[in-house]
Amino acid sequence: MKKQKAAIITGITGQDGSYLAEYLLKKGYRVYGMVRRSSTETFERIHHIVDRVELVQADLLDQLSIINVIKKIRPVEIYNLASQSFVPTSFEQPVLTGEFTALGVTRMLEAVKLVDRKIRFYQASSSEMFGHAPYTPQCLKTPFHPRSPYGVAKIYGHWITINYRESYKIFAVSGILFNHESPRRGKEFVTRKISCGVAKIKLGIEKELRLGNLEAKRDWGFAGDYVEAMWLMLQQSQPRDYVVATGETHSVRDFVKKAFSYVNLNWKDYVVIDPALYRPAEVHVLKGDPTEAQKRLKWKPKVDFERLIEMMVDADLQKVSDTIKPTIPA
Repeated sequence: MKKQKAAIITGITGQDGSYLAEYLLKKGYRVYGMVRRSSTETFERIHHIVDRVELVQADLLDQLSIINVIKKIRPVEIYNLASQSFVPTSFEQPVLTGEFTALGVTRMLEAVKLVDRKIRFYQASSSEMFGHAPYTPQCLKTPFHPRSPYGVAKIYGHWITINYRESYKIFAVSGILFNHESPRRGKEFVTRKISCGVAKIKLGIEKELRLGNLEAKRDWGFAGDYVEAMWLMLQQSQPRDYVVATGETHSVRDFVKKAFSYVNLNWKDYVVIDPALYRPAEVHVLKGDPTEAQKRLKWKPKVDFERLIEMMVDADLQKVSDTIKPTIPA
């Protein structure tokens, strides 16, 4: 009987981690989620599969805990998705961001090197590494010019992954994922802030939506599509980094207009521009070139920009509606 493959996901309670866990379970993996010991358990995104995954305690700040978990599980694959990933917070907590998002990658790779160099390792890199890019679209040859402590930390994680691959012959790859959203996106991110705001305005709970720079342009895809690319990277014969993106760009204004029009509202009646919400250093345009991923991985996104917005607004309409339903006495 063929032995069931085991995989570890750091950041399993996040947006990407939850979709990846679902994907790997469908592939027949034993899925382990590495979580930090916390006084508050935040398993909302994986509540529907929590009985099918095993959560193990370890911390990206603690080398020994990572080594012990990997020794115990002996996975064939590790997906390092955990980080301090909210860009504005990285300006407020740059050192903590560096500890998790940069040095945390080194601790994971060092554990792989010490325990079993046959483990295949995926590192979640980010389009924020390109930042003030000299040209569009961005590909693996595009110079990095990060515009936030988060982007800087991700570059460290990206290059240390390459260094361990070249130095120790570990199958370690980085996926430079451009913006990917879903109904499970954190409410602090602008796309979810918009979809949630639209739902609250439509249902009469709020009267306005405060936003920052509407002219920033991003390459937005669906997180559920992007986790497939992560898995495909670890199934190749040779380790290689990839850009994962749609190859299309839309402004925040475009996102806002489509979200409001979906519920038959005029966005201009509700959106308020708040200069306090602008970044200290803005990233104006990010657009990925997914040619290599399409050619070598045979990967293509299935959910387009408009459908993504509809999914997010529908989900938030349902969530907000559920919170305002009157309680029926027993």
